[in-house]
Amino acid sequence: MPFLVSFLFGFFPMLLFAFVLYWFDRYEKEPKIFLVAVFLWGAIVAAGGGFLINTILGVGVYLSTGSETITELATGSLIAPFIEELLKGCAILIVFLIFRQEFDSVLDGIIYGGITALGFAASENAYYIYTYGFLKSGWVGIWSMVFIRVFLVGWQHPFYTAFTGIGLAISRLNRQVWIKIIAPLIGFCLAVFTHSVHNILTSILSGYSGLAIGTYIDWIGWFCLFCYILWAVHKERQNLKIYLLEDVNQGIISSTQYQIATSARTQSAARFSALFNGGFKNTNRFYTLCGELAHKKFQFSRLGNEDGNLVIIKDIQSELSHLSHMI
Repeated sequence: MPFLVSFLFGFFPMLLFAFVLYWFDRYEKEPKIFLVAVFLWGAIVAAGGGFLINTILGVGVYLSTGSETITELATGSLIAPFIEELLKGCAILIVFLIFRQEFDSVLDGIIYGGITALGFAASENAYYIYTYGFLKSGWVGIWSMVFIRVFLVGWQHPFYTAFTGIGLAISRLNRQVWIKIIAPLIGFCLAVFTHSVHNILTSILSGYSGLAIGTYIDWIGWFCLFCYILWAVHKERQNLKIYLLEDVNQGIISSTQYQIATSARTQSAARFSALFNGGFKNTNRFYTLCGELAHKKFQFSRLGNEDGNLVIIKDIQSELSHLSHMI
């Protein structure tokens, strides 16, 4: 029973957090199968691999130094941040390299990075809640660890790994070779650095005052990322307003559909209404394509006809023209 409770409180809140991130992707949703895949990568490959490699390297440090203090400091501040961010980053890199057409914006980088990290956090939380909660202090330990791992530091791993996703997204959306190379490196280094700083603060701060200071610093980082996400969502809306206007003038979509497509609230209302008139499938597809079309036009403006952007744009416009008369 304690193990099951630890597992549920490790995974369920992180799945809820993943849904929150998915909700913020308002105008051009990422394929659910990719999001499930990166979550599982984080939960199984990154978490399992990180635990194994961290343990082996930690043993190596202890055998070399004979000091538990040095081993804990080296593992927490150097080894774990690098290994864990590297393993989480591999999931984002796979999407970036193999499914690059789905990597359309900086927000996409945050979404993939954040959901990968939430998968990692789910496994780590389940382990911490059971091992450092129940095995040390019984049920009181479980609830204390749930409070710390979910409410106090629940968004930490997504915060770190979002930098890797942002770096890859910036690389994806630029033509300059030096930016394509350096942006992912800077993003990864920031992920490792912020992870390391958090772990160092955790090791040197103690007591309730230390917990309060660490939480305050952590939440400042979350707030800054949250503001950046809001800006990215606003930027995507502006892109829809700019790049879909041409399609209104060409008669591909109507002015009413344009107004709906450029507002997440009215899109949601249109989809909800379509549930009751049998038109949900076409309505959902139509407004999903509006988002994809605006993103592809934005990519074309930045990257030219990379990966056949013009053909993709024409195909989307053709399908939109067909669906426009069916909703």
